[in-house]
Amino acid sequence: MTLATPERGAAAAPLLLKVPEAMRVLSLSRTVIYELIRAGRLRAVNEGRARLIPVSAINEYVALLEREAGESK
Repeated sequence: MTLATPERGAAAAPLLLKVPEAMRVLSLSRTVIYELIRAGRLRAVNEGRARLIPVSAINEYVALLEREAGESK
């Protein structure tokens, strides 16, 4: 995977989200986000004391939900 260099003045899309940002993206509560992390359904990394969720983990979680929804039909 190669990362494109953003053009001058363009904001790069974040690769890691803080828990409140992940809450907004997924429309889930803080408690649910931490439960998903503890259950291993949502990956997270630690940088110092900060818990960060990779954007790729958000995409994987959504794909997991879609697969589960397809299996239940």
